[in-house]
Amino acid sequence: MTDLTLTPPRAGVPAWVSYLPVPLLLVVAFGILPFVGDQYLFDAILVPFLALSLAGVGLNLLTGYAGQVSLGSAAFMAVGAFASYNFLLRLDGLPLVAGIALGGVTAAALGIVFGLPSLRLKGFYLAVSTLAAQFFVQWALTKFDWFSNGNTSGVITAPPLTVAGISFDSSVGRYLLSLGIVSLLTLAAWRLTRSEIGRSFIAVRDRDVAAATLGISVLRVKLLAFAVSSFVIGIAGALWAFAYLRTVEPAGFDLDRSFQILFIVIIGGLASIRGAFLGAGFIVIFPLILSRLGQFLFGDLFDSGVLENAQKIVLGGLIIAFLIAEPAGLSALLARITRRKSI
Repeated sequence: MTDLTLTPPRAGVPAWVSYLPVPLLLVVAFGILPFVGDQYLFDAILVPFLALSLAGVGLNLLTGYAGQVSLGSAAFMAVGAFASYNFLLRLDGLPLVAGIALGGVTAAALGIVFGLPSLRLKGFYLAVSTLAAQFFVQWALTKFDWFSNGNTSGVITAPPLTVAGISFDSSVGRYLLSLGIVSLLTLAAWRLTRSEIGRSFIAVRDRDVAAATLGISVLRVKLLAFAVSSFVIGIAGALWAFAYLRTVEPAGFDLDRSFQILFIVIIGGLASIRGAFLGAGFIVIFPLILSRLGQFLFGDLFDSGVLENAQKIVLGGLIIAFLIAEPAGLSALLARITRRKSI
């Protein structure tokens, strides 16, 4: 995806250095992959990659551009998923896309509520306050079975994925539905970062006192950042539940998921839309590579539990090593590589 930072291309550097050929990528994604990919590629790699990328875009709008730290991303994903399910369940004839959008609106409303502490708190203290959203949402979803339509287990089957009479319940269909929604919201996020609102986000992030002096309403900007971020993350949660898990359950949106999205943003690069996709690719694909490699090399010596724990240790060590070598993330690394090739 395109690197959507607000830094203009350097003089003498070709445009493709700062902007990857997005139309070509979309042609491949929409026109080629559906015909050549297999079920494993769609179900295990591309669909979770798209959902997590969108969640990373949402968190990057809040943390990378607006400078507000959040550890409750999975909570807003859960709100988007459960709200979408209930809207589709209880409003007869509601289109699927409208139900998902209403789930995002519900997540945005909750994001505003939990964004109120940002008016007084910053940094670590704000992160701890947003962490409360994670525990509150999980408690509410397990305490009140109304959210899961009276199902005592709390695990419910995702609704049929049908848009305008066309079924998207197949592996290719779920991929195309996810790709279409992610593409549209990513474009909207890119336009937002280039607008006056995006510049206000950055002004508040860099120096909120100076921004207020210039006439920017810090209160409005922070709450707007939480609302927009939570909306995007809520849509990602609906895609995660409907298109990937195929179930709607609280366990799919635990604290580990919040940290996973945070790692995606950090690894990919803050204040970079492209970084969300690079970070999600790293988080989704690299563990699969480690798992296959560990099974091939040590499958006869250790059981699966030992290999899985070893995989997490190796992955964590590599993340630390990478962040030491490149604190600005994969987006900055890719930009530096392309600049060197253009010289």
